[in-house]
Amino acid sequence: MPLSLLATGTAAFFTLGLIQAMYGPSFPLFQTRYGVSTAGVGVIASAHFLGSAIAPPLVGLLLRRLSVRAGMSFSLLILAAGMLGVVFAPSWALAVAAAFVGGLGLGGVSACLNAAYASVGARAVNLVNAVFGVGSMVSPLLVAALTGAGAGAATGVPGGPFLVVAALCAVTFVVGRVWGVPDIAPAPQDGAPARPGVQFALFAALIASYVGLEAGYGAWTVRYLTELRVADAALILSAFWAALTIGRVLTGVFAARLRPERVVLGSAATLLLCALAAAVPGLAGAAFVLAGLALAPVFGTTLAWLTRTLSARLVPFLLVAGSLGGVVAPALLGVLFARWGAPAVPAFLGTLAALLALFTVLVARQARAGVGGAAVP
Repeated sequence: MPLSLLATGTAAFFTLGLIQAMYGPSFPLFQTRYGVSTAGVGVIASAHFLGSAIAPPLVGLLLRRLSVRAGMSFSLLILAAGMLGVVFAPSWALAVAAAFVGGLGLGGVSACLNAAYASVGARAVNLVNAVFGVGSMVSPLLVAALTGAGAGAATGVPGGPFLVVAALCAVTFVVGRVWGVPDIAPAPQDGAPARPGVQFALFAALIASYVGLEAGYGAWTVRYLTELRVADAALILSAFWAALTIGRVLTGVFAARLRPERVVLGSAATLLLCALAAAVPGLAGAAFVLAGLALAPVFGTTLAWLTRTLSARLVPFLLVAGSLGGVVAPALLGVLFARWGAPAVPAFLGTLAALLALFTVLVARQARAGVGGAAVP
């Protein structure tokens, strides 16, 4: 694949990374502006993930008739409209609705490009998703820089960061027009699993656990570390995304040498240890950074694993399961945090890590049982 075709993925996933990590650091601003509670503020992140959950199956159907570039362009327009709505919404209900619209756009862009790059191979999908981590790493610092001082902090208006995302949508659209977008490669014709429905369901549960973890860390790291009185919470969140980015680059380089079930199971075990360490104030900061490194290989490796035995056109539908994990995790963590305080955060993240390990073992077992199902990415 020409390197120029990575340009669109680079611009798009940087933009998606920004918005995905932007809601959590903006929670205090939303609370100040709209007067919502700690338990309720997570709803705006959940609305965003709900929109991103609805979009992929629609995109999966549309990609049978439309090109990846057309689907991506339309989705970018929806994402930009949602971000403008978050900025200018006069009420909490309208802000939540705008976040839902933005999620629709994000889900559309993600579905189009993940299906295309996953069909190219594990290296391509991991490298473009690594750029997602760059955007997520920059996002908390962008929120702090644009709203952490002056009128933005005083009035609780989270306008600047979301306007930046809207502008980057336009930049990504231009990059796609100039350098193009890869289309979905044909599915391999070397056999099919004996029970494709069961295998897809297990992949979906695995991805849902993963995205729940990523969303939980992204949305609640700053609040949890602040509650523990850990210094530089926003910087630690940025380090979390930096570790995730570095890990995805390394995975993109070395993925072909490792069996997918071993990679994901190793990540799950490390995440469980990170959750235990996060309960100790002196270890919490380091544990959150290590969690970013442990999460890094899961997404791209799982997509590549699926496309070895199932069609890459199922990737948008797989992303639905991931988005549902993102819908549940931030809101549920908000409720648990309000009821039981800070200890609910590592307990919840540890539970998700255990589920990730369980579903990885079940996917590997099903793959071995299927026809041609034992695949290496």
